[in-house]
Amino acid sequence: MPKSILILKGSPREKGNSSALADRLAEGARAAGAAVESVNLQDLNIAPCNACDLCGEQGQGCVIDDDMQDLYPKIAAAEALVLASPIYWFTYSAQLKLCIDRWYGYQGNRWGELRGKPFAILLTYGDTDLYTSGGINAIHTFETMCRFLKSEIVGIVHGTAMGIGDIEKQPDLLDQAYRLGQKLASV
Repeated sequence: MPKSILILKGSPREKGNSSALADRLAEGARAAGAAVESVNLQDLNIAPCNACDLCGEQGQGCVIDDDMQDLYPKIAAAEALVLASPIYWFTYSAQLKLCIDRWYGYQGNRWGELRGKPFAILLTYGDTDLYTSGGINAIHTFETMCRFLKSEIVGIVHGTAMGIGDIEKQPDLLDQAYRLGQKLASV
């Protein structure tokens, strides 16, 4: 049975640079025999967590009725997760942040649906430096999140790509994403 990989794309641009990296990772994973599904978070109606804490008190998960209700089972069923995002104002995008914040709904008896899954991370930014772009902030956040979830980060691909289509001018980054997809499929 092929490994199932879920890619969560945090770019507001369907054909954005981080989305292009995600598509390339998907190609590599599929070539290695994995089943891959990509979700454009921009297309979903995801409300922010309202801190009602009913997810923990009742153990039923999040009670907010929005598109996360369709996404929770996909996240739970995936054997590996990929988070792809442009860097906006020194961290990952609001689209991805909303989705991740709603993972709070796994608290209580549902953490097992998320814990221990291998992760891959894809980031693009407009600056030429990982630190001044804020990309390092996103990486530190992902590392902390994965530490909490007892999950391995299989790989991180990141690089400069400001204008639409700039990532296509960087075959090395695209190749890194492809190889990361292959690696993720075999973990």
